[in-house]
Amino acid sequence: MQKRQVVLVLWMMFALTFAQANAGNGPVVKLWRLDCGAIQVDDLNDYSDTYAYTERSKLLTASCYLIKHGDDYMLWDTGLPKSDLGQPLQGKDSTGETLSLSLLNQLAQLGLDSRQITVIGISHYHYDHTGQADDFHQARLLLGHRDVEALREPNNPLAKALTYWLSGSGKLDEVTGDRDVFGDGSVVMLDLPGHTPGHHGLLVKLSKSGYVVFSGDVAHFRENYESGGLPAWNTDRAQSLASLQRIKQIVRNLHAKLVIQHEMEDIKKLPKFPEAAE
Repeated sequence: MQKRQVVLVLWMMFALTFAQANAGNGPVVKLWRLDCGAIQVDDLNDYSDTYAYTERSKLLTASCYLIKHGDDYMLWDTGLPKSDLGQPLQGKDSTGETLSLSLLNQLAQLGLDSRQITVIGISHYHYDHTGQADDFHQARLLLGHRDVEALREPNNPLAKALTYWLSGSGKLDEVTGDRDVFGDGSVVMLDLPGHTPGHHGLLVKLSKSGYVVFSGDVAHFRENYESGGLPAWNTDRAQSLASLQRIKQIVRNLHAKLVIQHEMEDIKKLPKFPEAAE
């Protein structure tokens, strides 16, 4: 064998060894969509401070997500409270919201229990995102610092769902800016203030199919997202618009799959439970 051929063979062997050694580097990341309730909105102008949706109604979903990062399990948002289980969406006893299954029930279908959830990321402090957090006291809670500040104001009724962490009994991690949750860029809380002072979305890089962006409540449904519709009750309008622009740029630059968390059609972009996205 000529010298040139020997060198070529050795180089190919080295390249193959290097590729094998680096194949699968980093933990496997996959996720499941979870059913965390439904909300009937009879006046859709609640989600537009410019009256863009007059005489319209819409059924919104309250979605949550389970993320597996190596041996760690993380919940992103915890949905409506269990007191909404089985409640009617219409009729005299309706509150306009309902819950079909608890998070614990859905985790059990995957062979998991609450003790295996090591991290909870909460997009913001509204009740339809914090409702079942209290079932996961062993988990480290990630919540925007400015949302924590708001919850600690005297007599804030929204603080009740997160009392365990706010009181110091649980491990609370107050997030400022973006947060790389596991330190490898695969799961990143995105700083998107405006809906609430410390509002965040979530960027997940799946092992096989690439990037998924979860909106939090930077927008509530597809038309809302595309037209820049904002609820009058957002805490800062200018920040809300800037955050909406930022998430659009992230989705475009990373060729990411956007999931607007309250939009029924967006949830369908992910495999139906109990199948996982990988």
